[in-house]
Amino acid sequence: MIRYRTSAPHAGTPSHRPVPHDARVVTVHSFLPSLRPIVHGISANRATNAPPSYTKAWTLYPYRPPLQDAICLFKYRGKVSLADPLARLMIDRLPPLEDIDLIIPVPLHAERLREREFNQSLLLADRIGRHLTIPVSGTALIRIAPAPPQTSLSRRERLNNLRGAFAVPRPASIADKRILLIDDVLTTGTTVDVCAKTLRKAGSSHVFVLTLGRTVDANHIPDRIFAQRKLQLL
Repeated sequence: MIRYRTSAPHAGTPSHRPVPHDARVVTVHSFLPSLRPIVHGISANRATNAPPSYTKAWTLYPYRPPLQDAICLFKYRGKVSLADPLARLMIDRLPPLEDIDLIIPVPLHAERLREREFNQSLLLADRIGRHLTIPVSGTALIRIAPAPPQTSLSRRERLNNLRGAFAVPRPASIADKRILLIDDVLTTGTTVDVCAKTLRKAGSSHVFVLTLGRTVDANHIPDRIFAQRKLQLL
């Protein structure tokens, strides 16, 4: 069951910082793990046996309820008020970041953006950028090809699905910059890998990846189905 607090947690609660009294904070401290970074080489692309295009990736929490509940409400039911507490969960577990010049969210295609009306990764990136005082760009990397939902696809299917999907409109805007790429959930790592490859080919320096959650269950239910089931229970 997902639970919310409508008031700030106690200042002594180890996993949270005080938040405004009207913020909705998902209670997740019962399963917060220690930070487990995914380092270069360990997360190699199994479909091609090639190393990933990013330098290092960190994923901060296991993607399972109640965090999964909160992210599905955020993405699929438009609960944008959850952007603040979810970003705070990321900020509370930020790894040491190495001279990042620019933060870029994983982009949505224009059709998906019109359907959803917001990019959840951009909302998270914006809050993290303000915390770190690092500029955020929602246009440096764009998605130029629509694709069916990735959640139920294998790593190889995802890779084929994403070929040519991203572009850098103005390569000069990222030239030689160290980039932090932000997404909400890492499943196979294919999407962030393709994004990083696109950025590197366009002339960026190192690309690092940060995600709020990572799927840890081989029997993981695709998000859209999970969200629909939750909606039916309300």
